[in-house]
Amino acid sequence: MPNHTSIYENEAEKYHELISKQADLDLWIEEIRPLNGLDIVDLGAGTGRFTASLAAKAKSIIALDASEAMLRITADRLTQAGLTNWRTQASDHRKLPLEDQSADLIVAGWSICYLGSTNVQDWEQNIHQVIGEIKRVLRSNGTVIIFETLGTGHDTPTAPDFLKSYYSMLVNNYGFSHKWIRTDYTFDSLLQAEELTRFFFGEELAERVINQNLVHLPECAGIWWLQLPQV
Repeated sequence: MPNHTSIYENEAEKYHELISKQADLDLWIEEIRPLNGLDIVDLGAGTGRFTASLAAKAKSIIALDASEAMLRITADRLTQAGLTNWRTQASDHRKLPLEDQSADLIVAGWSICYLGSTNVQDWEQNIHQVIGEIKRVLRSNGTVIIFETLGTGHDTPTAPDFLKSYYSMLVNNYGFSHKWIRTDYTFDSLLQAEELTRFFFGEELAERVINQNLVHLPECAGIWWLQLPQV
């Protein structure tokens, strides 16, 4: 399996090329929480998958990520779009550089999982810290929406074994609602599909792409969300 930490630091442009082959997810977010006029935080913003599209409707948006290289692409995209209601900052999900009750909406896409994998030491404490920070930063009636993988190359949800306990914790310990959606990739060619799949997902899936001619690569994702009570 490729080293994702290295990819995020050293190959951010190629990672952005990969995720650009997926459809926007704004409608799924707006179905849970309308965006107009909100102060938004994007955790694990990466190259701006959410930030770049949400910023146009937000009052303000803060993009946080562990990788400065990824955030530079986000900043370039927002600048090129002529937007000024944003800032980026490198940070750890377990200690957010944000004031108490300063956000209406927090979105986190495919990033908390790196702290919640059962392959990681103290993963349960990690999730406790992350959820605690999210609740600290959200205002009364604030909303958190988390996207995570339910299987690339699968037509129906197939959660990785090492993430099942984290997903269960979100529902059973913290009261999140959840559903699943499709987040398929549509590549320009089989060559591109093979190259980008091998780059991020590894040899096994890349070989499937070649053997099954998967220019359209299925993927499932889970959405977990929680709204804080009105105080």
